[in-house]
Amino acid sequence: MKIPFKGYMAGAGAATDLVNTSPRVRSAGDALPDSAALERFLAEHGLLPDAPRSADDLARVHALRDEVRTVLEADEDEAARLAGDLVARAGRGPRLHRDGDGRWQWHIETAAGASLADELAVVIGAGLLGVLQALGHDRFRPCAAPDCDGVFVDTSRAGRRRYCMPDLCGNRVSVANHRARNRERA
Repeated sequence: MKIPFKGYMAGAGAATDLVNTSPRVRSAGDALPDSAALERFLAEHGLLPDAPRSADDLARVHALRDEVRTVLEADEDEAARLAGDLVARAGRGPRLHRDGDGRWQWHIETAAGASLADELAVVIGAGLLGVLQALGHDRFRPCAAPDCDGVFVDTSRAGRRRYCMPDLCGNRVSVANHRARNRERA
């Protein structure tokens, strides 16, 4: 099977978003509570693997989520080893193939019978290895928001991202800072 691979930034983005669906990060609970939420997650990231769906997919993706968090929290050498293990679970890494228009496109080839979680692991592992090689291990970070247990991969050009979910954690910090300034003025 071939999965389109949009580069390490897309794989790293999927890693960040997957890890931060956890109830460990979200006070409202698991953001992947059922198969429908999993399908939405995959569609939002342009990841619609060919793997046949099974009743175990959600539990396997939850386990993958924990593995990816371990990679993001590991030291540099261990992160590289663990991300490589993710790629090896079901694939042979990214390869170039020509699309219908003759342009080169990245694809990840997976073994026949690979599970959805294994195919997702290959995409995420390849993305994390790409970040390690291109940007460095210091791009694997914990969220700077107080009381947040999120982690993320900073693929921004400047490398200054501070929050696992900027629209949520960053906004929460901005609102708290604004309120504190208003109290000081009063």
